[in-house]
Amino acid sequence: MKPFIHISTCARAITMGLLLATGAVWAQLGAPLADSGVPMGVGAGVHGANSPFAPLQERSDVLPWSVLTAVKTKLDKNRVLPVFPGNIQALNQKSQRVQGFMMPLEPGEKQKHFLLSSVPMTCPFCVPGGPESMVEVKTKTPVKYSMEAVVVEGQFAVLKDDPYGLFYRMTEAVAVK
Repeated sequence: MKPFIHISTCARAITMGLLLATGAVWAQLGAPLADSGVPMGVGAGVHGANSPFAPLQERSDVLPWSVLTAVKTKLDKNRVLPVFPGNIQALNQKSQRVQGFMMPLEPGEKQKHFLLSSVPMTCPFCVPGGPESMVEVKTKTPVKYSMEAVVVEGQFAVLKDDPYGLFYRMTEAVAVK
């Protein structure tokens, strides 16, 4: 059974790497502009007018994506690294609530490890936004997968040099109404 677990771990790593690397590569290569004027795979992502999913409703009890997506980046050798303003750095290692759309990393009705995105995915091969528009979530107990927006609360981490290219991670998370 151990090889299966290893393959699952590798598949998850590859999936995360592909999702996040695609945005960084397109940004560096000057990808075509989305309708918003922002290169695809970077920024907060665009919630399409024809999307079957309702956009996120503003909530005063969650960390707004406008704060998280205000990060800048710098090129360091062959890597794109985040440069966080002080207000984002102040969120590190504190309990936060984030609202978004689940992007499962493994099959199943319930998820313990997933990405939370500011906009819903439109296809399994499309990156909805850049790494600044996603939070990796690891939960205490499984959360039922939903195509609707969910809110999770947990220990928030600001990642300065993540090997997968992530900018944010939440651990010990729980689903919140």
